[in-house]
Amino acid sequence: MNNLKEKLYQKIQEHRPRITQLLEEHGDTVIDNVTVAQVIGGMRGIKSLVTDISYLDPFEGIRYRGFTLPEVLAKLPKPDRANMPFVEGLYYLLLTGEIPTKEEVESLVVDFKNRRVVPRYVWDVIDAFPSNSHPMAILSAAVMSLERESHFSSNYKNGINKMDYWSTTYEDATNLLAKMPLIGAYIYNKLYHPEKGHRYPDPSLDLGGNFAYMMGKDSPYDDVSRMYFIIHADHESGNVSAHTGHLVASSLSDIYYATSAMINGLAGPLHGLANQEVLRWLQGLMEQMKGEIPSEEDLKAYVWDTLNSGQVIPGYGHAVLRKTDPRYTVQREFCLKNMPEDPLFKYVDALYKVVPDILREQGKAKNPWPNVDAQSGVVQWHYGVTQYDFYTVLFAIGRSFGVLSNIIWDRALGYPLERPKSITTEMLEKMVEPKNELASMT
Repeated sequence: MNNLKEKLYQKIQEHRPRITQLLEEHGDTVIDNVTVAQVIGGMRGIKSLVTDISYLDPFEGIRYRGFTLPEVLAKLPKPDRANMPFVEGLYYLLLTGEIPTKEEVESLVVDFKNRRVVPRYVWDVIDAFPSNSHPMAILSAAVMSLERESHFSSNYKNGINKMDYWSTTYEDATNLLAKMPLIGAYIYNKLYHPEKGHRYPDPSLDLGGNFAYMMGKDSPYDDVSRMYFIIHADHESGNVSAHTGHLVASSLSDIYYATSAMINGLAGPLHGLANQEVLRWLQGLMEQMKGEIPSEEDLKAYVWDTLNSGQVIPGYGHAVLRKTDPRYTVQREFCLKNMPEDPLFKYVDALYKVVPDILREQGKAKNPWPNVDAQSGVVQWHYGVTQYDFYTVLFAIGRSFGVLSNIIWDRALGYPLERPKSITTEMLEKMVEPKNELASMT
């Protein structure tokens, strides 16, 4: 076992008795009530999943293993001359709950490098897609094609002990995470820069640095990659992509099936495409203003026009958060340092100063503050990644770190097949009938 896997095994051994005790001593304890609105409204807010990887605090934003995002970025080791941490270090944190040392991360970086060889048939699968295919469809298929490499599947067929499911799942997950940035960069070059051809990985670079290299991007895009993958790595387990991966894996499908399904969920316009809508809206504003930074009054008028037409302000609001998304703040600070004169960023900056007050005045938004999507597309655009469809591929690479960390722990703790109970509309109506009758009597 490598250092991370040994540490993870120790953590699993310590954690298993906690789950056993909870089930034996408190299995019948009620922890939540469910309303009709929650049943019909997509189960929003129902406490029905367990993950120790991350928690979305309404006022502090995402916490990875108890650490706020600013703490994660400050505490995780960084490559030499980099401002953003190793993505590999985040994986160590998500799996163990501990901040790794620089030496532990560097050991894991070497392990990732040894795992990132992509079989030739995967490139053949990607090349077989027409050049006008959506990159998320290609990514999903490429990941799915790797299923034949699954250690878990082959060991399961040979009768592996269920207490050891986590071990081969760890191998599959780490193998896939090491390969996904290479696959993503290959898809980018195939679709958008076929004249450049495929770049082979640089053995001297960490995951984020090598991704930038294979994309053909100079510094500081290596820090952009590290930042982007880290801030998108997880957001609790209830969002569509994380939940889909968890659900599919609960059937003991291997992580290639689960990750491909996760990617498919992320591709939906209500989940992973929000940053594209932000960018389109910003560019429409820029066009209307003829590239000039509008006055505060002009900006307010544009925002009100958008709201009065029945649209929302893209990039603002969040179902859980009640403050500015820390993932937005991290990107804002990066922009202020590295691209303060970027035209699109100037518009984002100007909107940040007027939109929250307008949304509060309108009174419809529970959270008038910007979220992660308000700026993520702007950063990519600045560094030449101007193809909207590819942004979700970047999201998928980052989100895989949290989803796969969760699945490893699901297997370690023996979580069962997910199987919620459904009812009919008629049954739901009958459940509320006594309340309706009581209301009519009064």
